[in-house]
Order: sequence, then C-alpha cells, then structure tokens
Amino acid sequence: MAGVTAPALAQAAAPTALQPFDMRDVDLLDSPFLHAQRQTEAYLLRLQPDRMLHNFRVNAGLKPKAPVYGGWESEPMWADINCHGHTLGHYLSACALAYRATGKQEYRKRIDYIAAELAACQKAANSGLVCAFPKGAALVSAHLRGEPITGVPWYTLHKVYAGLRDATLLADSAAAKAVLLRLADWGVVATRPLGDAQFEEMLKTEYGGMNEVYADLFAMTGNADYQRLAERFSQKALLAPLVKAQDQLDGMHANTQIPKIIGFQRVHETGGHASYHDAAQFFWKTVARTRAFATGGHGDNEHFFAMADFDEHVFSAKGSETCCQHNMLKLTRQLFLQEPRADYADYYERTLYNGILASQDPDSGMATYFQGARPGYMKLYHTPEDSFWCCTGTGMENHVKYRDSIYFHDGRTLYVNLFIPSTLKWRQQGVVLTQETTFPTQAGTQLRITTKRATSAALKLRHPRWSRVATVLVNGREAATSAEPGSYVTLDRTWNDGDTVELRLVMEPVAEQAPAAPQIVAFTYGPLVLAGALGKEGLAPGSDIIVNERKYGTYNDTPITVPVLAGEPDALAKSIRPAGAPLEFTIAAQDGTPVRLIPYHRIAHERYATYWKLA
Repeated sequence: MAGVTAPALAQAAAPTALQPFDMRDVDLLDSPFLHAQRQTEAYLLRLQPDRMLHNFRVNAGLKPKAPVYGGWESEPMWADINCHGHTLGHYLSACALAYRATGKQEYRKRIDYIAAELAACQKAANSGLVCAFPKGAALVSAHLRGEPITGVPWYTLHKVYAGLRDATLLADSAAAKAVLLRLADWGVVATRPLGDAQFEEMLKTEYGGMNEVYADLFAMTGNADYQRLAERFSQKALLAPLVKAQDQLDGMHANTQIPKIIGFQRVHETGGHASYHDAAQFFWKTVARTRAFATGGHGDNEHFFAMADFDEHVFSAKGSETCCQHNMLKLTRQLFLQEPRADYADYYERTLYNGILASQDPDSGMATYFQGARPGYMKLYHTPEDSFWCCTGTGMENHVKYRDSIYFHDGRTLYVNLFIPSTLKWRQQGVVLTQETTFPTQAGTQLRITTKRATSAALKLRHPRWSRVATVLVNGREAATSAEPGSYVTLDRTWNDGDTVELRLVMEPVAEQAPAAPQIVAFTYGPLVLAGALGKEGLAPGSDIIVNERKYGTYNDTPITVPVLAGEPDALAKSIRPAGAPLEFTIAAQDGTPVRLIPYHRIAHERYATYWKLA
C-alpha cells in the first residue's frame, strides 16, 4: 500500500514486526523535503481531472468534458506502449497521499469527483472495466485471448487499481471503493477462463503490480477470489529462480520486475507461502547490494546489466530510471516492516536523497525520467502537460509521502530512521516528538519530548553505516555510544516532559567503486553523493524541460570538457576540502584546477559528474 496505517488492511494481513505511523500524525518542518512537497502540491492542483478523464469517457460512449492531455496520454508517437490513462491512476494515488498528509479537502474533492466520473463510465459501458486505451476494451480482450498486442494494458490498469485503492484507504472515499470493487470483480471474471499456462504466457508482458493490488483487495475484503488472483498474477518464471537465490536479472527490464517483487512480498503478507518473501528478500539483496550505483539507482536504458560490464554502462545518459528508485523504496519499506534492519534503512536514506529528492526540479516541481551519470550531462525534466511519462506519475506520488518512513513503532519502541525535521504525534504513548535538525548540513539530529505524564518507552536511533561512531546525549549528558555502523542505539527509559536527545554522527568524504571497475569512482559524504558542479555551458534557460524521454542523451548534447581526476581513490577522497558554504567542497583536477563538489540532490539546471574515470 502507499504507506500509512489503514486498519481495514492491517487486520487482514499477516502481522509485521513494526507498524508505520499514520501520515496525519507526522508533520514536516521546514526542509528541502517540505519544499518538494509544496512544489508537487501546487502541480497537482494545476492539473485538470477532466483532461485526464477524456479518453475514459470516450471509451464509455460519453462526451468528454475537456481536451485530452498530450504526450503518453494521446500522442501517436507513444501509441506502441498504450499507457493511456496511467496518469489518472498515479494522480489519484498522489491526491490520496496529499490528503492524508495535509488534510486539505481539495484533494478529497478531486478524488470523489474522479471516482464519480469513473462510476458513470462503468454505468454507461455496462462494465466494471474503465480504461483510456485508443482501442478501448478491445486491447484488453485481445491480450486475454493471447493474441499479439502492442502496449502494456495490465501495467496501465494497475495504476488505476492502485489509485482507487489509495483513494479508498487514505482518503476514505466510498465512491472510489465502489468503483474499485466493480473493477476488481471484472478482473476476476475476465481472467477466469485462462488456464495456468495461458495466464503465465500473458504475464510475459509487463503487468505492473497487479499481484500487489489484488493481495490488498483480499486484505480489505476477505474475498478469496482476490487472493487467488493475486497468486495467479505472481509470475512463476520470475519467482522460481529467486526462491533458489539465483540472480538471472541480467538483461531484464528493471521496472517490469520490481513491482512484481513488491507483489510477491504482499502476497506473502496476506497468507501466501514463505517462498514469496524469500524471493523478495533475495531480489532486494542482489539489486540494492550488488547492482546499485552510489546514488541507489541502477540499470542502463531501463534494463539490468551484468555488473562485470559496469564500465560499459555506468556513464550512460539513461541510467537510474526514477520509477525504479520509487519502487525499490516501496519494497525496502515493506521488508523493513517485516524485519527492522538498519541496512534497509540505510539504503532507503541513500536512495531517498540521491534518487527521489534529487529527481525534482526545485524551481518548477517537474521530475526526471533518467538520472544518468554521463559526465557533463544534466538532469532533464518533464513538461507540465505534454510528457506524462511513467516517472511523471510516480513523481506525483514521491514528494507527498516523505513523512511515511521517518518513524516506525512496535507499541512501546520508537524507531527513528530518517533525520528529517518533523513532529510526530505518538498517540499510543501520549507523546509528541519534535525532531529539529539541519541534517545533512549538520551531522546529527536533536529530539525533544513533550508528554503530560512520565512514559516508559524505548527509543531506537539509527547509527548509519556511513558514520564511524555515534554518540547519544540525553538532557546534555552522554548516555550511549556506538562503534557499530549499520545498527541502532537503544535508549530504554522513562521519559519526562522536556527531555532532549541529541544524536551526534560523523560525516566524511569516501570513494566508492564497483568491484569490476575500481578505476571508476564516486565520492560520498555521509549518505550524499557529491557531484561535480560543471556549470551551464551550452544550456539555454528552460532547455532541460523536455517532452520526449526517448531522446535522453541527445538533448543539450553540446560537447564540453570535463575535468579529469587522477590518483588513488582513497587518497583523492581525503584530499576533498570544504569550500566555505555548507556542503560545498573542492577537489583538485589532474591539472590542478579546483572542481566544485556539491550534493547531487542540489544539482539543477547545470551539467554535472557523479562518477569519474581516474587517469
């Protein structure tokens, strides 16, 4: 699910080790994360639901109320992927997340309006299916019959299912629930005639997280038909080798696989065999630990590649698809709730800063598709109305749910995973926790307890793997130290009103390399990737807002000279010097020229380098 406590869902699911907090109990304080949320909120409210509903109404035989949006939603150039309508699903999810996070009624009004329009489409078409494909239901019918098709109908429909699910669970929309259940029942009936071999053949075409959403539907309703369909939508050809701990991902389309894995884990949580969890856990391990770039992203041109060929792929302009980072964080969060390990939280933090926060244009609120490491290239962002990539959709969701993974609990134990300025209402304990920090400018954080009565509880503070040591002070006095990076420091005591906790960490430059290419390095500082800020040579204002994601690497492709670094990686990391301003550094190029280094998430509207091939 999207990332809050939802009692109707939680009761039917297998118990987890931890529980998330309802997003309405966490408030973000001033930080880049709150700025990113506000940018996305403004974008969501500028978009017009009737334009996203255009083709849904056409397919139902109803007159559209507004012209259709461009890009993937209507332009012939993208007809081969048949993703028409996916944006509406993402938009529903984003509005549901924004509503849960802020309580603003405008998001709820939009959700209910869209749900009412989809209900009208179902009534007019006399079908539970709602879709925006140019050929309407005929595309889905052909796919179910096993005929050759172009496009990814189940992938696209999954976004609609997921948007309606999120609208139901996060915005308490009865209208969305009614549409969702009719759509879900349509899916049960439509797929029932397929034999197991036919079903598995159909799953060779990207189908998003249909197994996840049907597992959620089972948890919401107890309808065994939904549980059976969740298992049928779990591709056995992918599951089998993962259960055996076999990595056969080379050459696979990355974001086709990750939502399936999220679904495997969800199927396990809702009563499926432990092998589904084993597969999800092994997949996470191989992607996060052995296939990830320093930023937490992975892949080249949307595909996994053999890590022995790292040097052939790392400098692609089409690396690190943002959707993949979005979905890897969903999977990481699921696994953390089952088994609260610090390495899950460490990966989440790294990818959150260098993938998700880094993906948004801080000025326009638009988002990236790829975040490649071609030296001297730049981030490219979608247009407001003429792109609507998959990463536009996940981008709508990313920046309105930051508060969902800062804190977790198991009743009397509170986990502090992320160092983001925020206020938590821990209702079960009658405690308000305020986290005040300028992290990552400051290497650590401060917490303040507000409570009307003395409260016995355990506080677990993450000691990140990037910090050699961690020191904890309670009310100004040293209370604990840790020399175990990648662990938690536990304070179990009685807390009183006004108690303060300070966590002190150590951040220092580090060189990171892939084993197969030790001469290619990235530099990190704490969880942050440091990027060479290379200026705006050859860039006109606005030239990084683009329509066609397929042309990454050809936009703004003016040749420029990129500084060359030389030396031994660890020695180079030690040579990095502060430049005066917070989180700004310099490193000397081979010719002695200083190269400015700043956190990658701060790079916007200029050329950069995150990986360097050493001379």
